[in-house]
Amino acid sequence: MSAALELRNLRYRYGDGTEALRGISFSVAEGECVGLIGPNGAGKSTLLLHLNGILPERLDGAPAVFVFGEPLTEAVLDKMRRAVGVLFQDPDDQLFCPTVFEDVAFGPRQFGLSEAGVAARVSAALKRAGLEHFEKRSPIHLSHGEKRRVCLAGVLACEPRVLALDEPTSDLDPRGRRELKELLRQLPVTKIIATHDLELVVELCSRAIVLDRGEVVAQGPSASLLADEPLMLAHGLEMPHILRHHHPHGG
Repeated sequence: MSAALELRNLRYRYGDGTEALRGISFSVAEGECVGLIGPNGAGKSTLLLHLNGILPERLDGAPAVFVFGEPLTEAVLDKMRRAVGVLFQDPDDQLFCPTVFEDVAFGPRQFGLSEAGVAARVSAALKRAGLEHFEKRSPIHLSHGEKRRVCLAGVLACEPRVLALDEPTSDLDPRGRRELKELLRQLPVTKIIATHDLELVVELCSRAIVLDRGEVVAQGPSASLLADEPLMLAHGLEMPHILRHHHPHGG
């Protein structure tokens, strides 16, 4: 069976010539939930933006991203953007409509669904995101956690088979984090989560990939990888408290 997501020697340079991704290769199986961790500037966000063709600006080189075995190229960009939903780090980058309904409806409307079909998708997505009856609310007046869930609902309304999430729990209070984690746990799709929230990785992701300076430096089962204190410290990370509890001597 082909992987849900496969990267083959993915490289990317910023306009100023800085190498952001230096030959990244890994795959994610269908239904798997994988954590992408590493220090700031490791290339995590840049990598996620390649998964549905937001980057690079032109897709004219040899394909490096494969979604369910199919290469991501200019010709299939629309199809790939339906298959892979990306949740940005800052909800305000993703919300631009006067009401929650309009924001969540934006994606499905691009697919040429009927208004009734769009409304059904919006209602189902809001319900899954724990935001029933929020349709007429203005995103401007929502809490940070609610905004993030509206963004997630907007991605879910497109019914993607793969979810790529950038720092989904950053800036959330403990209750918001718990609610979002529970929500992600219940989503049956393939997930790749770039995050500094290592407890989330231990709780949700069966596997983790450590990125540093645009390269994969380690990957493996989350609990054993994150309990490797020398590895964590070498890459600007800390062993999560949740594991210290089980490993009083650091492993």
